[in-house]
Amino acid sequence: MTTNPRTTAVVPFSSLTTFRVGGEPAEYAEATSVRELTALLDEGWRRYDDWMVVGGGSNLLVGSDGFPGIAIAVRTRGIERVDVPEVPDGTVRVRIQAGESWEDVVAFAVDAGLSGIEALSGIPGSSGAAPIQNIGAYGAEIGDVLSSVELYDRESGRLERVRADELGLGYRTSVLKRHGGGPAEREAVVVSIDLDLTRSVDGLGAPIAYPQLAKALGVELGDRVALAEVRRAVLALRSSKGMVLDPDDRDSWSAGSFFTNPIVSERFAAELPADAPRWPVDDVEEPVTVLPLDGSAGFDLPILSPLVEDERRVKLSAAWLIENAGIGRGFALPGSNAAISSKHTLALTNRGNASGEDIAALARYVQARVQSEFGVLLLPEPVVVGLDI
Repeated sequence: MTTNPRTTAVVPFSSLTTFRVGGEPAEYAEATSVRELTALLDEGWRRYDDWMVVGGGSNLLVGSDGFPGIAIAVRTRGIERVDVPEVPDGTVRVRIQAGESWEDVVAFAVDAGLSGIEALSGIPGSSGAAPIQNIGAYGAEIGDVLSSVELYDRESGRLERVRADELGLGYRTSVLKRHGGGPAEREAVVVSIDLDLTRSVDGLGAPIAYPQLAKALGVELGDRVALAEVRRAVLALRSSKGMVLDPDDRDSWSAGSFFTNPIVSERFAAELPADAPRWPVDDVEEPVTVLPLDGSAGFDLPILSPLVEDERRVKLSAAWLIENAGIGRGFALPGSNAAISSKHTLALTNRGNASGEDIAALARYVQARVQSEFGVLLLPEPVVVGLDI
């Protein structure tokens, strides 16, 4: 390891990720300021073909062989209001440094009477990762309130403010997301994010947009509920599924939902059992994960090929597909230390001393069962490094 005043002892990914698995990077460093971050990126890009930044590690699965490049942990902090003339009355723009815990940002907004992200309570990870993944839950996404991000761009070597509509935000993706450990469409690192939140003069949040949350709150869809009450209900729901980090709960030793809900054509969905949940999809940029009609390989494309482009699409429940392919809560492969969560079928978990390879093997098994039963290829949501899924 090259000597560098900003570089600390190498830390294994098992200490950096919520899966608690993974070997060591070739080099590890932490950045606590934007200046440190940009300097480390410049140096890492110069010296290594492989590099990554790590936030909360909640969307990262790494194999036992580790990573052959530099891993830079973003530990910058700061939340502030930004006064800009283009913001309409009733809207407050908030700028958040990339290393801030997302949960701390939601708590700040709710305490300040700012609405727009209360339904995103309890999502682990850092704020800088939030737009990369376009995090979402209970009928809300960060893309709904994201104004812009500040990026440090590898090609230009400059800090740039980029509008949200230039990020290609889609279902759990953006142009900044790396897929399968490969490069992103744009090699840049999020330095800060700007959110446009609504000042709640009556203390109420945005209209409730998700049936499960409405039921938990005892209200109808579209009703508005106190911000703090929404936050409490969301945290309770997520905790009941093992989706809130808890060192004593091994169901939370995971990356949350491991597979994205697949998007298929309405025609294909009509061939599934009548009780298979489905929701209409309007966004034409949603990925397609259905097998073509001839039964050959699966697709992950931004258009409906080989189907017709104007065909209506629906989103399926990955959890329902897994359960109805015969894989229940707590399922584990023989001799493996990875298992389906005992609380939620969509989460793959480390039961104590699993390896990344254990989790990847379980993921492949789930994919094979669902594909065999329903003809749908489930796609992993986390970034996967050094493993085949």
